[in-house]
Amino acid sequence: MNGPTDIADFQHWLLGQIPLLNHMGLGPFHYDGQRLAIPAALGPNINDKGTGFGGSQATLATICGWSLITLLLSEQGLDCDLVIADSHLKYLSPVDADFVARTQLPDQPGIDAFLDKLRTRRRARLDLTIELCQGERLAMRMTGAYVALLR
Repeated sequence: MNGPTDIADFQHWLLGQIPLLNHMGLGPFHYDGQRLAIPAALGPNINDKGTGFGGSQATLATICGWSLITLLLSEQGLDCDLVIADSHLKYLSPVDADFVARTQLPDQPGIDAFLDKLRTRRRARLDLTIELCQGERLAMRMTGAYVALLR
């Protein structure tokens, strides 16, 4: 994937790459070049208590951050492997309805530093905060360290 990315095409590609995502009741991704939101239905992600399964929340948050950086790299024409190197999750309130994971890129100097380091050292780290919300209520926050490796 190189150049500007149609978000519907990206979502279709991603669902083909990670089969688990096909079972999570994901809605259409929303992307504006800086921010990404991925909605999910509660039903496929429910636990024995009738609330959102923590593992599903962690998966959605992880893939939201990974997807945003993958889109950035693609738009920059960079062919990379991207992995999550570290994450920390804080569950703040139960999820009892459909939910959405949201994240955004850091400010431009942070993005520029990440891309410069990646181009010169062939490896760079970008930290993101991903919030999982039910409506406007924050249910979970994940901080993740993603590492890109230039191929």
